[in-house]
Amino acid sequence: MSQLNSAAPNQTTTTLTLAKALNAGMRAALAADPKVLLYGEDIGSLGGVFRVTEHLQKEFGEERVLDSPLAESGLIGTAIGMAQRGYRPVVELQFDGFVFPGFDQITQQLAKLRFRSQGRVELPVVVRFPYGGGIGSIENHSESVEAYFAHTPGLTVVTPSNPNDGYWMIQQAIATPDPVIFLEPKRRYHEKGVVQLDAPAHGLHEAAVVRPGTDLTLICWGPMVRTCLDAAAAAEKEGRDLEVVDVRSLQPLDFATIARSVEHTSRAIVVHEAQRNYGPGAELAARLQEELFYVMESPVLRVSGYDTPYPPSKLESDWLPNLDRVLAAVDQSMAY
Repeated sequence: MSQLNSAAPNQTTTTLTLAKALNAGMRAALAADPKVLLYGEDIGSLGGVFRVTEHLQKEFGEERVLDSPLAESGLIGTAIGMAQRGYRPVVELQFDGFVFPGFDQITQQLAKLRFRSQGRVELPVVVRFPYGGGIGSIENHSESVEAYFAHTPGLTVVTPSNPNDGYWMIQQAIATPDPVIFLEPKRRYHEKGVVQLDAPAHGLHEAAVVRPGTDLTLICWGPMVRTCLDAAAAAEKEGRDLEVVDVRSLQPLDFATIARSVEHTSRAIVVHEAQRNYGPGAELAARLQEELFYVMESPVLRVSGYDTPYPPSKLESDWLPNLDRVLAAVDQSMAY
């Protein structure tokens, strides 16, 4: 690790980008358990499309960090077989839109074998891939597909929003005995942050209040956490105190943390990149309506992508939720 420093007694930190933090987390997992394998498309000598696995094959060898054919269904199927033989494969898919050739294997095999075997078969497989927009890429390279997998019983679905979570959540996911869909916000890969190297601040399935506030709760995850923090900072200049909750785990959902925040502020807006209809924001709005109806002072609002296929790259800044759209929703909520 570079840039080591002591933040406080008995606390060791370093500053890393999200991509480098994920790399460091996987390095730690490979070093800790010889059964951990990395498997994916061009992850070896190339280090993956975004270089997240850079140098790991050189360090751990071609039998621990394996390049796969460009065939997502075969990649997932092979990982299932590896897991049944006692290994802990960490699968990388190059882009979010490339997951669909492996969708059948994930939803019909990986998600169900624990139930089908009455709990006798564990499948500790992590399927990790970059997701979301914001890098000027094209269709099939900028999708937000979390709802498909959060809707599938048997899968854990998590997403880090910062380097510290990236470092710890990938290790926690690899240690999980059941399959994990690990979504990495590609537009945040190169953003730097402090990584606490001694212990994680949260469990894998815990939401986190990343900015306390009193007037309204912004509920978000992955790439939208930074957007919401920026919106909260802008709203502060107008005298509004916004709380920001990073969901972190979409399945299982730490609804208790979210509910405590909304009980405190009495207003909520869900912000996500995925399309609006049937998205995760709808589930969160429904849960809040069911459980906190008499607490809330305004309806739960949603700021999301639009209900169209992902647009050409020159239009994505108009399609993706941004600071102005979040602040407009804040004005709408506070007007009730």
